[in-house]
Amino acid sequence: MSGFPHPSPALITVAAESAGERGVQRGKACSPQLASGWQTYAELFSAGGISAARVEAEALASLAAVDAWLPDLAAEIRGTAAGAGLPEWQVAALNARTEILSLSKTQLPGECSTVISTIPGRVFSAQTWDWHEELAKAWHLQSVAHADGAFVGMTEYGILGKIGVNSHGVGVHLNVLGHSGDTPGAVPVHVAAAAVLYYAKTLEEAVDLLTAVPVTTSSSISVVTAEGACMVELSPVGAQVIPAAGDYLLHTNHFLSPLPAAGERTELYQPDSGQRLDLLKRRCSGHFDPSDPLDLVPYLCSRPGDGADLCCVPAAGARFGDRWRTLATALIDPETARLSVSPGAPTEAGQETWRVLSAQSQQ
Repeated sequence: MSGFPHPSPALITVAAESAGERGVQRGKACSPQLASGWQTYAELFSAGGISAARVEAEALASLAAVDAWLPDLAAEIRGTAAGAGLPEWQVAALNARTEILSLSKTQLPGECSTVISTIPGRVFSAQTWDWHEELAKAWHLQSVAHADGAFVGMTEYGILGKIGVNSHGVGVHLNVLGHSGDTPGAVPVHVAAAAVLYYAKTLEEAVDLLTAVPVTTSSSISVVTAEGACMVELSPVGAQVIPAAGDYLLHTNHFLSPLPAAGERTELYQPDSGQRLDLLKRRCSGHFDPSDPLDLVPYLCSRPGDGADLCCVPAAGARFGDRWRTLATALIDPETARLSVSPGAPTEAGQETWRVLSAQSQQ
């Protein structure tokens, strides 16, 4: 146990046929928290040497890209800003925070380790979310209902999607990557993840959507369904699909596909990312026989002496922008369309810490 006071995340419920109205509901439901989260990100952008003018310009360019790709998602971002009483560019910047932070002159956090069981009949997944400690109160659970279905998830205030599963049993995880060609201004990866939750009814539909999304910044989006799973590495050199092979899929924060790996910014996440992946491989290559998502939690635990920090704790004396902590652990069971989230690291999870949401019950 870390002793860190992880807050219990709020659940925000959004339900409307109109994308703009869903955004207004979202913004009104979390206006103070959204404004606070924006202020922290504004400070992080500044600490990374990114001017406010550049942030605004890139945010508006990103919003225009979303509008050209899937106008409803742009309408939801605009509605969120209206509901929260914030300028559109600030909410757009939150959704594009990964892309804007790619401009940072400081080191980015090694964050997020994902393990997926691909055993036939037992496809489910688990992930840690490591991020800035200052944003420990800036995330929430969500339940979103729309004309064609529903989804549940965890995300940050103002951001449409991150980790979640929809009522069709299609789930997503997100792992940031770094490529020398990364640049902001296109569709944000968080919006791409939200698009899967909104529109994909099958694994194939999710892959088709992700391989067509116009992105210019790198991330891996893992897709899990009861029928199977895969990982889609997005980057400026195109989307690469990593299919299931064997009993599991693993991802941390470096490319597994050779083409984008040739342009990887190894200074961002290595050697940490490789060490975490190696530890996961050693564990999974032994006895890997999980029967449900909770059985994946021990694979993501780490303690001193394990050789890798799957659970992230800030270094003593770390300054603002370098205080990286595991803020949440998330499990997806696509067969039941359930998401389970425990605040903090998997080592801090217990029977009483899990929050369970069902997308099928939201329809």
